[in-house]
Amino acid sequence: MSTLAQVLDQHTGGTAAPGAVALVARGDDLEVAAAGSRHADGGAPMTRDTVFRIASLTKPIVAAATMMLVDDGRIALDEPVDRWLPELAAPVVVRTPDAAVGDVVPALRPITVEDLLTFRAGYGFPSDFSLPAVGLLFSELLQGPPQPQHVAPPDEWMAALARIPMLHQPGEAWLYNTCSDVLGVLLARASGLDLPDLLAERLFEPLGMRDTGFAVPAADLDRFASFYRAGPDGGLELVDAPDGQWSSPPAFPSGAGGLVSTADDWLAFARLLLAGGAVHGRRLLTEDSVRRMTTDHLSAEQRRDSTLFLEGQGWGYGGSVDVAAVDPWNVPGRYGWVGGSGTAAFLTPSTGAVSILLTQLELTGPTPPDVMRELWRYAAG
Repeated sequence: MSTLAQVLDQHTGGTAAPGAVALVARGDDLEVAAAGSRHADGGAPMTRDTVFRIASLTKPIVAAATMMLVDDGRIALDEPVDRWLPELAAPVVVRTPDAAVGDVVPALRPITVEDLLTFRAGYGFPSDFSLPAVGLLFSELLQGPPQPQHVAPPDEWMAALARIPMLHQPGEAWLYNTCSDVLGVLLARASGLDLPDLLAERLFEPLGMRDTGFAVPAADLDRFASFYRAGPDGGLELVDAPDGQWSSPPAFPSGAGGLVSTADDWLAFARLLLAGGAVHGRRLLTEDSVRRMTTDHLSAEQRRDSTLFLEGQGWGYGGSVDVAAVDPWNVPGRYGWVGGSGTAAFLTPSTGAVSILLTQLELTGPTPPDVMRELWRYAAG
């Protein structure tokens, strides 16, 4: 069997990601490997404490914070969100998914908190990115790859969202991404704290996630990896340098993909869920909230329509949930997600296993690349 280091070595350097960090935990047994360098021109090597843009690995964290407010009684799963998001008090829906953005009908019922958690509120990406209403998510909200210094502040962003029709009626279909950004705004308004402060107070500080946040402090920029995408000539194209968009706090802290973190920080979050919501004798989440997060809430039809993203699996709150043994690493109840910045993190409640992969190469689409699949195969071995 290959070692974890060998798995990474096969997929770093050249036209692949310059470097990567991987972590596999099986109960108390922990294996960590770092390969390559933080930057394409070499120099600083990847290390276990390298900081990465984790993109959509933000989503499970924001879902957990949402359930904390549910546990507090601040919000309720079946509560209409317009109490906190009045911009969504009277949403409209395109008559059919491919209809023009002006051909709309009223929503049949209010959007609820659980609609946002399960990505069934009516906003987000379907398998067909060319639909007229989907185009507005890119042009008006700057959905897609995170660009924190260019997105409008939350109130302006919500006003823009309110002008965009929903693609489906609430509860009807699973649609990717946008709901986590809406949740981020809701959490801030419901708690009275900015989203970065809320996450720091309720999750990062209790869990010791010292390197997780929406910006990298100047003193830590030397540990921050550069971020790349595949260029048209087959080489690598720099997307963001350490002193770029994550070097100062954003106007819009994205609940869908704005966080930076390290492998050990995300492991601390995973272990919170594996422990049923308690850490160091302190309960942060109820066991019921953890169970809801890691339980599939989709219908068979919704899973089938979302295969481009979910590959036959289901969706809990903020992350996918394995329901079918499509591949050798799929275990019922396995929970986690993949980030468009080349990151992936999963935990399996039934076995206590965790696998985390952090790279710095942007994905070219929703399908996980070979390096992720090889890591998952290794972790399942």
